[in-house]
This record gives sequence, structure tokens and C-alpha cells, in this order.
Amino acid sequence: MDVVLTPYPSALEYLFARTTGTYKFGLERTRALLGELGDPQLAYPVIHIAGTNGKGSSVATAEALLRGRGLRVARYTSPHLVDFRERIVVNGEPISAEEVVAFIDRWTPAVERLGASFFEATTALAFDHFARARIDVALVETGLGGRLDSTNVVQPVAAGVTSIALDHTEYLGPTLEMIAREKAGIFKPGVPAVIGEGDPEVRAWLARDAKSAGASPIRLVVEETEATQFAVSALGTEFTLRALGAEHVVGTPLVGRHQADNFAFALTLLDAAGGRFRVPLSEAVESVRAVRLPGRFQRVGHWIFDVAHNADGARTVAASLATVEHEAPVVAVLCVLGDKDWRAMLDVLAPVVSRFVLTDAPSAPSSRAWPLAEAVAYASARGYPATAEPDFDRALRLAEAEGGTALVTGSFHTVGDAMARLQVSPLAD
Repeated sequence: MDVVLTPYPSALEYLFARTTGTYKFGLERTRALLGELGDPQLAYPVIHIAGTNGKGSSVATAEALLRGRGLRVARYTSPHLVDFRERIVVNGEPISAEEVVAFIDRWTPAVERLGASFFEATTALAFDHFARARIDVALVETGLGGRLDSTNVVQPVAAGVTSIALDHTEYLGPTLEMIAREKAGIFKPGVPAVIGEGDPEVRAWLARDAKSAGASPIRLVVEETEATQFAVSALGTEFTLRALGAEHVVGTPLVGRHQADNFAFALTLLDAAGGRFRVPLSEAVESVRAVRLPGRFQRVGHWIFDVAHNADGARTVAASLATVEHEAPVVAVLCVLGDKDWRAMLDVLAPVVSRFVLTDAPSAPSSRAWPLAEAVAYASARGYPATAEPDFDRALRLAEAEGGTALVTGSFHTVGDAMARLQVSPLAD
């Protein structure tokens, strides 16, 4: 097939066309494509991060700490909110549209020949960009799972798993133990493994799998750190942390008590990576002030944006809403992908939300659309005030008109579509 690509939208259209069909597991296509590119992923140190929740906050925190040391830091995360380029960032600067186009133009034949998926091609693009950008270190977040995720072709200086929850069960398995095994697949022989999971049983499974993989040393964050004296406000989260042989008051701009766990995980992971990546707690207290993470309890005027897309994520949103001062009533614009446990999310959010406006996010794949009529019927049967408004723009207007606080949540698609319409840039400081 002849593909002529010049404008950035055309390049993206080509990439996203490769998301059709089932999710492709396996590393062979990614390895083959990277091989043709000269294996750029081996040109710089990588810190690899997996987990169900907390990955984004941990990557953002680690990035702030490393950049505070004067290092040139890359990050590869997914999905994006508004612009594809958010996924591939070096020192706060997203990859240029021109470089995306140049990569697609040059490597389309190889992508076609190998049958590479959207995420496989995007991973190759990211690793190639990082090599060209002459970075000091890359923070690489898994896309889905770990063991067979495209990013698992890296040879990391440290690997960490934040936490485990029931998510993507159709791909990773129906039990926490099976999901933990998939996430633990990023652990490598002789490479430090850091485990941030709080549940003792799940933590033991991850430690067992890290040991089976030959990872060394294996570090359990809860055994090395202790956070106390929490204060959560609209400006962020403050807590006292004992870690790395020191104790300091930490103030992160990220909102929510769980951010103490993410900070402790990031700090321990960088310590495990060693050398110039190791950040003393006294230094981390200063550099964490620069952390930015769009779409995680992000407040813009009377809007709150949060990409929570499973029950555990919704619990953190509910906890933050219960703690942080805000104007009542809270009206939630909610759209959850159909393969998620949207019933549990409604149940968790209902106590802190005055009214739900249930809607459809325009960018959500039609194959994963949630049953809107069924969702509003469920909410009504449980006594939750809820309205179905399929028109997304109208749903936003309803929330804005009726809510003292308007919460947008349920998925990256929901938040990204809202940000695009409300002209909130995820890349703005």
C-alpha cells in the first residue's frame, strides 16, 4: 500500500489507524522495528515503571527530582490527553510535529512489513527520539501490563511496580495475582526491583516474582519509608517522610494523601538506580515543588479534572474531594469505557457527588463505549441523582451551569476531550 504522509494530522491518522483490531501482545515486532532503527533504546539509561495506578504521578515526581539535579530527562507515558506529543517529552518539551511526520514518512514500509501496532510504532518513535535528543536518562512507563508490553525491550538500570488493582482483566487475567505476575514481568536479572504495593499479600507476590526473575536487590517501599502528619489542600499535599536515613517535611503540588506513597516510591526507585540518579531526601524536598501532572485532581477555576478510570482511581478522587475545600454542589461529568467496572466507580463517587451527568466522550473508541442508558438506570436504581446527556458539549455546559464544582472524570478520553473543548492545555505550566 502506498502511503504519502506530509501533514502532522495525516501522520497521526496513519498511526491511529493501527489501533484497529485486537491488542497485540509480544515483543518480537517491537524488537524487529527497533533493530532496523539501530536499537536506540540501548543508547541511554532507562528506569522502567509498571503498575495499575500511580504510574503517572511516580513518573512525574521522578522527572522533577532528576531535572532538579540538572539532568536531561525523557519521559514516555500513555495515553495522552489532548495531543499525541504529550506521550514523548524531553526536559518538558514534547516531540515536534515535524519529527513525528519524518518518522512515519521514513519508517512506514517497515511498520507495514512487520505488522507493527500503534503502540509498537509509537514506542519505536519515542526511543528513537530520545537517542537523537542525547538524554541522560529515560523514564519509561508501560502501556499495558509489563511482561509482554512493547516497552519491555529495554535493559533498565532499575525497574519498579507501583501498585496492583483489577484492571484490563481481559488481557492480564481475572485475579490480582495474575495481574501482579504480568506487571512483575519488567523485573530483570541483576537489576534492582522496587515494589510500591501497600497490600501485604500482593506485595509478597510481586517480591516472589522479582526473586524468580533474578532481580537484585528487591526493595519494598513500605519497609523502607514511613509517611505521617498529612495535610491535603487545593495547593497540594504535605507530609512528613522518613526515608533514606533522613526525615523531612515534603510538600508536593500533587493533591491527595496517596501522593505520599507515589513520592516515596519515586524516591526509592531513583535510589535503587544509583549513581547520579540517586537523590537525597533533603534535595528531593526542594525539587519536587516543580512537579506537574495534568489530569490528576487538576483544578482549573471551578473545574476538577481527574483521569481515574477504575474503582481504585475513583476512590482516590473521592478521598481528595472529601478532604479538599471546594464549592458545593459537585456535579460530575462521567464517561467510563465499557470494559471498565463503571458500576463500582459510580458507587465510589456517589457519596461525594451531588449529581452525575453521564455522557459519551467523543474520542472514546466506539468498540469500548459504555452502555449509557444502562448506566443511568443503574444510578437511578441506587438512588444517585443522574442525567444521561449523550452530547458531550451539552454535558459540560450542564455541569458548568449547575455545579459549584464541576468534576470531569472516568477516562483519559473524557478528561482530554473536556480539556480540548475548554482550552485547557496539558502542556502548559
